[in-house]
Formats: sequence, C-alpha cells, structure tokens
Amino acid sequence: MKKLFLLSLIAVLTFGTAKAQDNQTTPANGAKIQFTEMEHNYGTIQKGGNGECKFVFQNTGNEPLILSNVKASCGCTVPTWPKEPIMPGKSNEITVKYNTNNVGGFNKTITVTSNAVDNPRLVLKIKGTVEAGATTTPQPEK
Repeated sequence: MKKLFLLSLIAVLTFGTAKAQDNQTTPANGAKIQFTEMEHNYGTIQKGGNGECKFVFQNTGNEPLILSNVKASCGCTVPTWPKEPIMPGKSNEITVKYNTNNVGGFNKTITVTSNAVDNPRLVLKIKGTVEAGATTTPQPEK
C-alpha cells in the first residue's frame, strides 16, 4: 500500500511540474516585439540642443503588432509612435524628444504597451546630462 501511495505521489508531482513548465513557454503565435536597443544614452548635450532619439523595433511574430500606448515618465519627455499595425517582419520606430532646456542629469523611462505575446509591456530608458552653454557678455559698441 505504501508503494502504491508513493508511486501515485511521484506521478502527480511529475505531471504537475511538467504542466507548470508548459505554462511558462512563450506562445508561438501572435505579435512579438524586438527593439535594437532598450536604452539611449545622450551623453552630454548642450542646453537647447537636439534632444531627439529613435528606438527602432521589429515585429518578429506572425500577427500584426499594435502599440496601444507609449507613455513617458514625465512631461519633459514626449514620445511619438506609429498608430497603424506593424505587419509581421516589418520594422518601425518610436521617436522620443527630451526637453534639453532642463539643465542637469536626467534618467527617464518610456513605457510601451502593445499586443505582443512575448512582452506586452516593456520599458525603454533615456539618460544623459544637459550642460548650460557658455554665457557670453555683450561687448560694448565702439
């Protein structure tokens, strides 16, 4: 009787573990999103300089990819993204514009929400330092 109980217990544990592993696999069908980079480092830029960067991505799945929302962590960062579906195998980009009138270091995030089966919500990052430009003193006219 103990052997039967022990064999039953082993069978249940083995089946349960295999079932749990099956649930952890990524679905084979659906839209999938893959970025060429997840973080952009501006380095040091001058106040009022170009604060624009682009995050290029591809739909590596087999169904159209739809970005439902792209939201920055603050109002100093403005993302622009494609509203139309991105077909399988096609690429597109999210443009991010940081307000470089804010002097000092920055570290901001952009949250991307989509119908991607592998990663429906992911976070992109931008960072850098904005330096105040050299101030010039007006010269008196001669």
